[in-house]
Order: sequence, then structure tokens, then C-alpha cells
Amino acid sequence: MLEVKNLTKVYEDGTVALRNVSFTVPDGEFLVIIGLSGSGKSTLLRCINRLIEPTSGQIIWDGVDITAASQEELRLIRRQIGMIFQQFNLVKRLSVLTNVLTGRLGYTSTWRSILGLWKPEDRERAFRNLELVGIADKAHNRADELSGGQQQRVGIARALMQEPRLLLADEPVASLDPATSHSVMKYIEWMNREHGLTVLCSLHFLSLARRYGTRIIALRAGELVFDGRPDEIDDRRFKEIYGEEAIEVEIR
Repeated sequence: MLEVKNLTKVYEDGTVALRNVSFTVPDGEFLVIIGLSGSGKSTLLRCINRLIEPTSGQIIWDGVDITAASQEELRLIRRQIGMIFQQFNLVKRLSVLTNVLTGRLGYTSTWRSILGLWKPEDRERAFRNLELVGIADKAHNRADELSGGQQQRVGIARALMQEPRLLLADEPVASLDPATSHSVMKYIEWMNREHGLTVLCSLHFLSLARRYGTRIIALRAGELVFDGRPDEIDDRRFKEIYGEEAIEVEIR
């Protein structure tokens, strides 16, 4: 169980990105976070694994207060939390295989990773994960030789290397075309269903949220304005989330 309690984030310039946000996520849920750009979605996800430090509030996972964890405790916690980024966050000049292997950094000594001395079992795991996302044949290509959709699959394979229990996906399809978006989302859905992985995924488009989420929460200007089932978002709820002016906009 993940518990977010009264989470607030105020940046140094005074911007209030999150304001007293509270919700819980049972194990195995596929929770989608929606809202306009700037609503606080990315900040929320990054606060959960403390890539961004919250200003106040608590994030409790399986009874452990992540917000109070020391750096050493946080390192161990992060081993169990995979993350997929909107801009892929790959080292473009390195091979696909090496990028996937970096998902084991939390389990490998610094000197071994610098020298590329990965354990044989980690290499085997990397190839298996590349097979799962359908790009094992690209293992020895440079990451920057791949299409956007293929690079995002590398990001998914890298996240799988951690053998995570919780996956945070920050607008993982924002820069992809609709067909590729569904392809990537289906891999994330597969991880949720087949491995029982708890998923928190921020999305910009309501149609994708309705298709893949078992539950949706919505942020507007840093505040939680909806928490419920996808089919509960009617026209009134839509306007509360996206604003009156967005009601005629076609959401793919």
C-alpha cells in the first residue's frame, strides 16, 4: 500500500506545484494521473521516490516513511521503484544493452559498472527484458539509432531490470504518435497484470487514461480534483479537470 498524505511542494520561486494532496494506492493497482501541463503530475511522481524533495507531507510505502528515510535507506527503497521518463533518459552514445544494464546500478558496485563488468546473470536478464519488449535484435545498436517508440521500450526494459514492485511512469507516451503510444502502454499494462506491479502513470490524454487505468486521479493547479473510476469522468468532471475552454477539444 502506498499512502500519500497532505503532500505539498513549493518551489524556491514560490510556485506551489502540489497543495495538500492525499490518496492511497493498493498493491497491484494501475493508477493514472491526469491533468493539464503544469498541474503537478510530474512533481507528484518525482516526490514519491524523492527525486524532488517534498516541502511537507508524508509518503508511506508498506509502512515505511519515504519522506523521512536517510540517503542509505532511500537507496534501498529506490531499488524497488522503477521509473519510466517522458524523454527516455537514455545515454544516447551507449548501446541499448548497456542502457538496460544501468537498471542494475542499485545492485552493482560503482567500479564494476564503470568498467562494464556486469554479472553474467545481469546480462542474461537484460537480453530477456529486451525480448519482452520486442527489441532484442537492437541490443548492440547505439541508443540514438532507435526510433522514439523503441527508445521508450529500452526505458521499460531498464525499469524491469530493477525487478521493481512499484513503477512510476511520467508521461511515457507524450512524445509518441497514437499507434506507438498504445504499443508502449500495452507493455506497461502487461507488467501490471502479469507481474502484479503497482503502476502510477501520468498521462495527458483522457482516452488513454480511460483505456488503461483501473483508477484515475486528476490534478488541477496542484490540487486533487478527482479520484475515482475512469467511467465516472462525465462532462462536469471533465470541465473541473481541464477547464471550461477544453470541453470542445478532442482528446485522443
